[in-house]
Amino acid sequence: MAQPLSVKVLEVCRVAPRPDLPNLASPSSLPLTFFDIFWLRFPPVERLFFYEFSTSNTPFFDSIIPRLKHSLSLTLQHYLPLAGNLVWPQDSHKPFIKYVDGDGVSLTIAESNMDFYHLSSNGFREATEYRPLIPHLEESHERVAVAALQITLFPNSGFCIGITSHHAILDGKTSTSFVKSWAYICNKTAGSGSADSPQSSPSLPSDLTPFYDRAAIKDPAELEVIWLNAWLKQGGPNNRSLMLRKSQVQPGIVRATFELSGEQIQKLRNFVSVDQNRSKHQVQRISTFSLVLGYTFVCLKRAIEAIEKNIMLVFSVDARSRLKPTIPPTYFGNCISGCSVVLETEKALREQNGVCHVVEAISESIKGLENGVLNGAETWASFIDDFMDQSESQQRMMSVAGSPRFEVYSTDFGFGRPRKVEIASIDKTGAVSLSESRNGNGGVEIGLVLNVQQMRSFASLFAKVLEEEVH
Repeated sequence: MAQPLSVKVLEVCRVAPRPDLPNLASPSSLPLTFFDIFWLRFPPVERLFFYEFSTSNTPFFDSIIPRLKHSLSLTLQHYLPLAGNLVWPQDSHKPFIKYVDGDGVSLTIAESNMDFYHLSSNGFREATEYRPLIPHLEESHERVAVAALQITLFPNSGFCIGITSHHAILDGKTSTSFVKSWAYICNKTAGSGSADSPQSSPSLPSDLTPFYDRAAIKDPAELEVIWLNAWLKQGGPNNRSLMLRKSQVQPGIVRATFELSGEQIQKLRNFVSVDQNRSKHQVQRISTFSLVLGYTFVCLKRAIEAIEKNIMLVFSVDARSRLKPTIPPTYFGNCISGCSVVLETEKALREQNGVCHVVEAISESIKGLENGVLNGAETWASFIDDFMDQSESQQRMMSVAGSPRFEVYSTDFGFGRPRKVEIASIDKTGAVSLSESRNGNGGVEIGLVLNVQQMRSFASLFAKVLEEEVH
């Protein structure tokens, strides 16, 4: 059993954009689009970035904390909506983000006596160990904070930056772009003096400069109306509450990280390609995403001994480059579409070519987006109903959080690359998290939360299937 957790809160403050600096092109009010509205009351996304100290006497309180606070204030000049709140006044037909002078991001400074190297490892760790490292969004029926931050010191070892972000405001790409922007400005302002010194906010490179023009999002199918009505009916009629759905971490579950190296992914690719050559069915391109997800799905469903006739896999795709016309990759807000794959359990889990069957189904689902990234989106309101009602699906579903394309391990504040990055919120959602490998070997890290018995079974299968069935 894990030792009693100990995290001591040292300070809770609010970091605001510098009042003496212009707000650049960052708007103080921003409407939600239909992409955002879909996630209105979904639980927030929680990420943890672990950084190891290079020396045991690193000046945390005298140097690192002032630098992080100062650079955060400057970064918010570019990301003003993050310092505000989501509101839904009675005279507005839909919610919007509102920033007013005096608003800021809640920042908690804490200290922990937990084992930094245990928490930032790949091995089995109790999911509840991470809860004290995660900040909470301030919320009420009338308003909810957009983001919250916590920096936790592990004396003589390192520190952790936790970010909780409202899913109706930020998708994964926007959230990680903000953290990278903060890291970029922290590096640019290193040694610039105290936080009180007059200084303009450094400009961001083009690949980090947020694009705020909501007119870029077209809604010919009136999805905004459909999804707003779905939310108003939840607990309604006319339920305009902004309170997020609460999810609890189930007792006794553990998290672990697994990795497929670039070499192992290539082995999977060759295996699937040979299978395709034997069959009449050809997929033009087998992506790393499809291979990793398909392999993980098969191992997971075997580990939990799925018995349903059909099993489902759901994942999100970035729609920015898939919309017509396309929108900039730095668009601020949600811009993700959903893909779902329903598979016959018997075909997916069979030892003979089950992995190939799942990988090909995922690839076909992604290819189908070429016909319209929002095809069938009018029916997605049913997902809102199912999720909020917490009803048991007839098809056990696996969902995905994160993406190797976010390149989270490049997030360097000037203290080195992260030792570990975790999507902590999968302990509530049950999703599988994906990121690029920290080792830079072209591999992918896979994060899971399961009970101990299932995790042991998955770990065994994850090694065994690749060795014995993929050849």
